[in-house]
Amino acid sequence: MTENREELATAEVELTPRSNYQGWQAKLADYFKFDFYRTNFRTEILAGLTTFMTMAYILVVHPSIMSDAVFLSQPKDLFRELVVVTGISSAIGTFIMGVLAKYPFVLAPGMGTNAFFAYSVVLGLKIDWRTALAAVLVEGLIFIGLTITDIRRHLITAVPNSIKAATTVGIGMFLAYIGLASAVKFGGAGLIVANEVTKTSFGTFREPATLLATFGIFISSMFMIRRIKGALLWGIAGTAILGWLFGVAAAPKGFIEFPEFPSNLFGQAIIGLSGVNASNFIDFLAVMLVFLFVDMFDTIGTLSGVGTQAGYIDENGELPRANEALMADAIATTAGAVLGTSTVTTFAESAAGVAEGGRTGFTAVIAAILFIVALLFVPIFEAIPAFATAPALLIVGVLMMKSVVDIDWQDLTEAIPAFVTIFLIPLGFSIAAGLSAGLILYPFVKIVQGRGKEISLATWILAAIFLARYIFTTMRFG
Repeated sequence: MTENREELATAEVELTPRSNYQGWQAKLADYFKFDFYRTNFRTEILAGLTTFMTMAYILVVHPSIMSDAVFLSQPKDLFRELVVVTGISSAIGTFIMGVLAKYPFVLAPGMGTNAFFAYSVVLGLKIDWRTALAAVLVEGLIFIGLTITDIRRHLITAVPNSIKAATTVGIGMFLAYIGLASAVKFGGAGLIVANEVTKTSFGTFREPATLLATFGIFISSMFMIRRIKGALLWGIAGTAILGWLFGVAAAPKGFIEFPEFPSNLFGQAIIGLSGVNASNFIDFLAVMLVFLFVDMFDTIGTLSGVGTQAGYIDENGELPRANEALMADAIATTAGAVLGTSTVTTFAESAAGVAEGGRTGFTAVIAAILFIVALLFVPIFEAIPAFATAPALLIVGVLMMKSVVDIDWQDLTEAIPAFVTIFLIPLGFSIAAGLSAGLILYPFVKIVQGRGKEISLATWILAAIFLARYIFTTMRFG
């Protein structure tokens, strides 16, 4: 912790003393403890802008994924409503994180859980999208309760660390697969196409969209390697602009437009609760648990990782104000479900703002404001084609692959369930399938090696729930 504090102290080359601030500036500086964290308004504002630029791609990618799952009688303005919901839910969660927990962490609808929502729950299990939103709402309320009662720390231990890491890796591969395999006829990249003989094969560069997607991958990779702020956003923008110029995709019909209230999405989660019945209750329960644990583990991992980077972790390895940070995440998920989006979670891209010197919740407040301002430019986001977002999905997949080193590959009782989890998520086109298989297999291989005592009661309960889901599904559809 001493070394972290020293790094924290030297992170700022210029410190504005508190005495230099007057009025509301002095009050804000006191509230966010600028002096303690050796920061100032200029640094915090720049950090907030940097974080927003780094993850603003979510305003494009998330609506495009959710559009595949939300079915409206009048779908004309669906994408615009999803952009508005994405921006508002991100702003709510980020603002609460900044003001309540006072950390420079930014929240938004999570990549991975949105794919699970769209492709596994709605399209795979055929659960109505309103009922799926209800599962997110219930998950958020449970997360609030677990945070208040501190039960969350017991549930965190229920999923073995190797399965947690494997799920992250599998989701990363799943996202990359979705981006590269999106069909050209729907404006996608078409880098991976269906093949009757080999199941899948490489696409053709005779398709302009495929060429542009490949170009986007190159420039996005270059931006990331050169550590250009907002690399993914600039990669999306550059690819989309080329698509517009060459007529591969329709150019935006406008630039600025005041957003409309998302009336088709707001409150649908509450309506969706009525869709839960005896025939889908097991699936609903399993889906809700997946949302709960993925949200919880993603949040804990991000808070720990970015918290360590910023020097927040204390001598006991704890993150001060952890409950406040978890509460911000839980409230954001609940509010997001009511608005009409999948799980809202803390983003690892928050590390970009920390790297720029952001150390207080004021960084998050700035990012929250920028999410709202961005909603004025919905026409631009609406015109961005799927082949332009494919590079971002690929790069996000690359970033999520780093968790593979957290798996003990020398221990087969850890490696086998982890590999099955990673393997089944993208190739089974289902995050639930991979996570369920890994959790069911984990206790079995431990018992075979005579290490059953290593399995916690909570792990047994989770494995039993997912096994019951498989049995129920087989009986119903088999």
